[in-house]
Amino acid sequence: MNRPQSFFHLHLISDATGETLLAAGRAASAQYKSARSIEHIYPLIRTEKQLMKVFEDIEDEPGIVLYTVVDQTLATRIDERCAAMGLPAVSVLEPVLAVFQSYLGAPAGRRVGAQHVLDADYFRRIDALNFTMEHDDGQLQEEVDKADIVLVGISRTSKTPTSIYLANRGIKTANIPIVPGVPVPDSLVTAKNPLIVGLIATAERISQVRQNRLLGATPGFDAEAYADRAAIAEELTYARQIFTRHGWPMIDVSRRSIEETAAAIVALRGKNR
Repeated sequence: MNRPQSFFHLHLISDATGETLLAAGRAASAQYKSARSIEHIYPLIRTEKQLMKVFEDIEDEPGIVLYTVVDQTLATRIDERCAAMGLPAVSVLEPVLAVFQSYLGAPAGRRVGAQHVLDADYFRRIDALNFTMEHDDGQLQEEVDKADIVLVGISRTSKTPTSIYLANRGIKTANIPIVPGVPVPDSLVTAKNPLIVGLIATAERISQVRQNRLLGATPGFDAEAYADRAAIAEELTYARQIFTRHGWPMIDVSRRSIEETAAAIVALRGKNR
């Protein structure tokens, strides 16, 4: 018997963009199937005046408070105010910083938004994202050897979202669709630089995704054939034959999230090196 789903308010206070908090909050919330969080994000909170406005909202809709604030005065204010309201408050980074300080023997510099500094790594990620967008869905195939990773697979095997996720980690990623009867480009077969990975899934999974995509299909499109499981199974067989012929590793994305697929690809890249 399924329990009725309940809701709770999750307040995320950050002196930067709030991305770290959002990831931590969602990771924790995902462990509770019967409870769903209503997220309230407060980025760039760096003054007591801003913090006062935040707590006006929290008083109206009390809940769990997570924060990443490097200013100790503001952090203390958050702890004190939450204690007075009887609400749990957790500084997400403090336990981690404590471990770093203990191991490294030096306190943290406590720079606001330090993870978003405009350094070489930042511009490397921007460059990778631009490359990936320009080489999406088989575009500029003649430049495929400039990629770090090339994802190949039939339609709806999560090539594009996985490519973008990898690009956000600074990995130049191209993706090329596999279409029955259409040979893979010679530039891909002869490429020496990139790791080429084939993405597959079950016919049932791909059919389900394609059916969802058909809601916005253009008139005249053969929707029935596009989502037909038997036809999809033939496409998958064709793709697997190509991957096996060229020795390209395969990853089944049927039950993987984009993040899990990307992690598996990065692991393959490490072994390939």
